[in-house]
Amino acid sequence: MATLLFLIIGLSSLVGGFLWEGGHLTALLQKTAALIVLGGTTGAVGLAFPMSQFRRFIAVARVAFTERSHKLTDSIFFFIDIASLARKEGILALEKIINTEENLDHMTKAGLQLVADGVEHELIEDILETYIEKRSERHKEGIAMFESAGGFAPTMGIIGTVMGLVHVLGNLSDPGSLGPAISVAFIATLYGVGSANVIFLPMGNRLKMMNQVEMVQGQIVMQAILLIEKGVSPKIVEEKLKAFLDPTELSKFDSIGRPKEQA
Repeated sequence: MATLLFLIIGLSSLVGGFLWEGGHLTALLQKTAALIVLGGTTGAVGLAFPMSQFRRFIAVARVAFTERSHKLTDSIFFFIDIASLARKEGILALEKIINTEENLDHMTKAGLQLVADGVEHELIEDILETYIEKRSERHKEGIAMFESAGGFAPTMGIIGTVMGLVHVLGNLSDPGSLGPAISVAFIATLYGVGSANVIFLPMGNRLKMMNQVEMVQGQIVMQAILLIEKGVSPKIVEEKLKAFLDPTELSKFDSIGRPKEQA
């Protein structure tokens, strides 16, 4: 909801400022300018990326509007409990967690299963790093599409304006129509610059921030699983994973305290 709210604030501020200066809303609604900018930008992005990637554009946009909750402190408490269980009951006790915890993400479940199966430490680390790298690559593909759209849209707006001015210059015999025609021509530039700076580029940056958070989450999962495989104490797991928290999250973590007795 916050993403949609700020998008509405951005767009309404632009439109509101225009109306405040005495403009008319109908002056902003130009279907030819919208066709040139949005259609041209879509075509350019489609040419720049493979179809298999381009068809994910809407799905990626939906992700940008989704408020994902990544509670790093909850993840740390979870792995502290897992470490305690493994120390008390042995590595095979992880099978119980894998089979009973329905909310485990694929990477966590796979990592714990590798530990339970007795896979070598270096191989587990390599597999988990691959999970993180591939996840980041998928995210960067979506980010690149929005950044490309943010670069193409202003150019398409300028093209639309030039096309409009060419049309204006071809009708100089009617001086009275020049003002409105030139105004309409510049609406294309407004659409291009506006869509780039209020929609495409901010959404690309938001996806970057979301990717960073998920990468931290992935590092927490990997480091926790590797420590559990080594059989270290829950206290060591806690101290290692706390290093991933920023000061605010760390303060929250310390205020909550450990949920269970650690071995």
